[in-house]
Amino acid sequence: MELKTVALNIPEGANLILGQAHFIKTIEDLYEIMITTVPGIKFGTAFSEASEPCLIRTEGNDDELIRVATENAQALAAGHTFNIVMKNAYPINMLNAVKQCQEVCTIFCATANPVEVIVAKSGQGCGVLGVIDGFAPKGIEGAKDKEDRSNLLRKIIGYKK
Repeated sequence: MELKTVALNIPEGANLILGQAHFIKTIEDLYEIMITTVPGIKFGTAFSEASEPCLIRTEGNDDELIRVATENAQALAAGHTFNIVMKNAYPINMLNAVKQCQEVCTIFCATANPVEVIVAKSGQGCGVLGVIDGFAPKGIEGAKDKEDRSNLLRKIIGYKK
């Protein structure tokens, strides 16, 4: 068995959800979840089918984001994985809906950070072992950091009052 890391592409201003599912219908259900959960969202998603014909299935409403999601799926080459690349929304806006999708087995990450996926390759194919999401901590939050976090959530993003 070979272990490798695969860096996923997340365009500037975009976020990514990486997960594993189990059925060809997943791609259509993920499309419906994305398009109905956040008005104005732009996204592309790709799902790697794990049984014949073993195709990468794609959906979305933005050609560039569909292309990026497809390239991510090609780089991973891991069966039954999907990735959603989105703009004009954050994963928090639809993550619960994605997790509730009947075909979704797990979510590996939801992020805008640089992501490396740890992939195992055997004679049968490839599988995701885990992810490296962003960077290692540089310290412990202080009073100014707490104030900055509060400002980000309340004034910049508008998540809290």
